[in-house]
Amino acid sequence: MLPSDAVPSDAAYRYLAELVYRHSRIRLGPDRQSLVAGRLIRRLHALGCRDFDAYCDRFRSSSADDEVGILIDLLTTNHTHFFREPAHFEFLASDVLPTLARRSASDGRECHVWCAAAASGEEAYSLAIVLAECARAAPGLSWRVHASDISRRMLDRCRLAVYDAGRVRLPDPTWLPRYFRRGFGEREGRYRVKPDLRRHVGIAHINLFQPEYDVPSVLDVVFCRNVMIYFDADSRQELVQRLFDQLAPGGHLFVGHAESLLGLRHGFENVRPGVYRRPERSLGWRA
Repeated sequence: MLPSDAVPSDAAYRYLAELVYRHSRIRLGPDRQSLVAGRLIRRLHALGCRDFDAYCDRFRSSSADDEVGILIDLLTTNHTHFFREPAHFEFLASDVLPTLARRSASDGRECHVWCAAAASGEEAYSLAIVLAECARAAPGLSWRVHASDISRRMLDRCRLAVYDAGRVRLPDPTWLPRYFRRGFGEREGRYRVKPDLRRHVGIAHINLFQPEYDVPSVLDVVFCRNVMIYFDADSRQELVQRLFDQLAPGGHLFVGHAESLLGLRHGFENVRPGVYRRPERSLGWRA
């Protein structure tokens, strides 16, 4: 039986790292062998693989597509919580949404917000709460949040929309009873997002490097936060250009506070840390 402290051979690790990069653009550095082993060991046990080389052999089969998805799912990091990096939500509520609400009221166009790395859903539902609050103040606002992730396992949790009470920490205490149902009995200590909010959130499995995205072709806001840190420079460049093209003129891109577009060619205006705006009239790429 495979020991619990087994690690991939150098050849197996290189093969797995190249496989993950090819299918997700996630770059696994040479210092990640222990992390990879720790996350995959239970999968190898479940499959009855004697070692990591035998696991690699499974991917050389033409029917290995499902296993590639499981591999990437197991290796992706999904750290998130409600209203993470709150300054972005405050700026969205105070500066971005009022303009979108006025436009929606005048021309009836729905406001589309894409949460491009939704993980288990906390960020997507945080966005939905902010939009719902804006719609309470501006009833003419029509809106929808599009939540996606590369991890199918995380998307299942996003669809379920059930969270431990300790994780549902919201800026305004009145939002908890407004947007969540409290569990009781065997569900004591858990909260579920109410159906009225969930119906505004569409959920789809999306790889950010697939040929086309299953979201509207023109978006008003994209949250793609704490994702690009896992990509190399060429992949970041490609992704930023695609997100620029996906946004409507005047639309906003939010990236993580630890990220920036420094060193990339792009047509965005930097509004504030982690917030970029596509100009109303694009003048081309700039260094």
